[in-house]
Amino acid sequence: MTGSIIFDPLIPWSLVAAVAVIATIGVILAAVRGLNGWALRALAAMVILGALTGPSYQQEDRAPLTDIVMLLEDESASQALSDRPEQTKSAADRLAAQIAARPNTEVRRIMVPDGEGDAGTQLMTKLSSALAEEPRARIAGILAFSDGQVHDADLPVDLPAPMHLLLTGKSTDWDRRLSIRNAPAFAIIGEPVTLTLRIEDMGAAPESTGLAPLEISVDGDTPQRFEVPLGQDIELPVTLPHGGRNVIQFTVPVAAGELTDRNNTALIQMNGVRDRLRVLLVSGEPHPGGRTWRNLLKSDSSVDLVHFTILRPPEKQDGVPVSELSLIAFPTRELFLEKIDDFDLIIFDRYKRRGILPALYLDNVANYIRQGGAVLVAAGADFAGADSIYRSPLGTVLPASPTARVLDEPYLPAITDLGKRHPVTTELPGNGDWGRWLRQIDIAQARGNVVMSGVNERPLLILDRVDQGRVALLASDHAWLWNRGYEGGGPQLELLRRLAHWMMKEPELEEESLTAEATGQTMRIKRRTLEDTVPPLTITDPSGNETELSLTETSPGVFEGIFEGPEIGLYRLANGDQNAVIGLGPAAPREFEETIATGDVMAPVLEDLRGGVVRIEEGLPRLRNIRVGRPAAGRGWIGLTPRDAFETRDVRQTGLLPGWLVLLLSAALITAAWLREGRR
Repeated sequence: MTGSIIFDPLIPWSLVAAVAVIATIGVILAAVRGLNGWALRALAAMVILGALTGPSYQQEDRAPLTDIVMLLEDESASQALSDRPEQTKSAADRLAAQIAARPNTEVRRIMVPDGEGDAGTQLMTKLSSALAEEPRARIAGILAFSDGQVHDADLPVDLPAPMHLLLTGKSTDWDRRLSIRNAPAFAIIGEPVTLTLRIEDMGAAPESTGLAPLEISVDGDTPQRFEVPLGQDIELPVTLPHGGRNVIQFTVPVAAGELTDRNNTALIQMNGVRDRLRVLLVSGEPHPGGRTWRNLLKSDSSVDLVHFTILRPPEKQDGVPVSELSLIAFPTRELFLEKIDDFDLIIFDRYKRRGILPALYLDNVANYIRQGGAVLVAAGADFAGADSIYRSPLGTVLPASPTARVLDEPYLPAITDLGKRHPVTTELPGNGDWGRWLRQIDIAQARGNVVMSGVNERPLLILDRVDQGRVALLASDHAWLWNRGYEGGGPQLELLRRLAHWMMKEPELEEESLTAEATGQTMRIKRRTLEDTVPPLTITDPSGNETELSLTETSPGVFEGIFEGPEIGLYRLANGDQNAVIGLGPAAPREFEETIATGDVMAPVLEDLRGGVVRIEEGLPRLRNIRVGRPAAGRGWIGLTPRDAFETRDVRQTGLLPGWLVLLLSAALITAAWLREGRR
């Protein structure tokens, strides 16, 4: 129980002051004029002024509140290294017991896990949230058990009491780290791109030769091993072997005594893209479709087009001198013998044998296909004749042979059952509501995949693989009608784009493929196939554990599944004869960028209220009481600030000058002054 005198004036303090001034002047005048009752008048004025101030005696029933000491225990990934978990728990338990044994003190133990995603140790964020739930006037101190690698140390937090860092780890700790300094997300296939990486030792590292082994693996293949210098930026030229995602893994073997191998591996996922698509278009004669092919190819800025057109066949004798037909001789030898491998795609549009391209050239085109090239044949009536390109060395690689019949009748191109599952023709724009074509070449002995059909379900578009290359045969020269909008037109541009990309072996258009996309630790797996079913998917995690996952068909030829990866690293996927690799998590987890315990990161935060850093391995510090503003840490001790907080349970007020007493005293004093002055 405590008591105090408080004032609650009946009128504003300014008016009280004015009344006091007037009363003082009156008393002074009375004294100057020699009135004997001036002292009594002064006493009466003081009683009235005292009443105006409203004096009361206030009694409070107070209950003392305990001081609160916050203990933050870092449970992030870097705190799991070595014996830090046991070190933290033991020290926190002992200090918590000491604090709880202090009079009028209680402990708040707060666990600090890893931040979401790759945010690292968010200790100050957790502290800010905890402080918002407690009365600041009761916080006597803040103790943080951590390795000091706090990733939000610059977060502005107004601390109500000194904060101390109890540092885990050992002074002899050391670690070897592999970090990627520069890694582009995209690179052009076949052109080198430079990656910058660095291997460095941190902490009390042992003496070494200055070199460290580095293993490099692409898409999970057998790694290659190199010796690289420590502590230097290493520029490494890398050439991506294929389009789509390329997973490159860099690994430094674990050295004896280092803290962890979690930062010895880095995964880089780069997408391989083509610079430009180089196309050779060979037109057998001028016709409306030839112009359409040319316009479609030229409209794409990523296509480099060389168009070889036979304007006048050799059998045409019109008397025009050869020198007037062209400015320069067309470099057929250079194109079909010397530079043929520079092209990504060759298109034969209504071409037939006329002796302009010798059999040697066409045989070279066939070899170009077998070695990985791509050829598209848009067949016209010439394909069914005696001079058909099929009756040349190219016939050995074409997926079908002509029957010599030309079907000149309207028909609607349709997607076959197989074509509905093939990525080249599945879900083409318009969904089959297209214009008709007017001519089709009858073909037989089709091999490969028939993805479109025409008159009476005869094969119209056939896709085939020949050794390492690919061939497409379009048994009609009327695809240009779609581009002209005949009867509503059709998706000629999209069909050509898909055909070209399939021939270029773009991963998204492979009919048999296994791909995965990662979001955090979740991977979305897509299996594309021409089959009706697929076996369960086998997933091998970085530790070598295998998991089977059933895939669900989401659209014709596409099976998908979702998998949550239990750890960060490289995962291997296998389904039938399809294999893929994918990396989950960040290339370099933030928690393992710096693993050596240090107080430097938190030093600016602790200095604000003169807190300190104490290594747990040197023993637990003593606890002292300190006053606000005094040094809060010293050799072997840390300080807590007693708050002396209390809770007011009851308040009672008693007026010191009740109205009746003021009236009685003031009347008596004024009467006494009047009587004294009246006797004079």
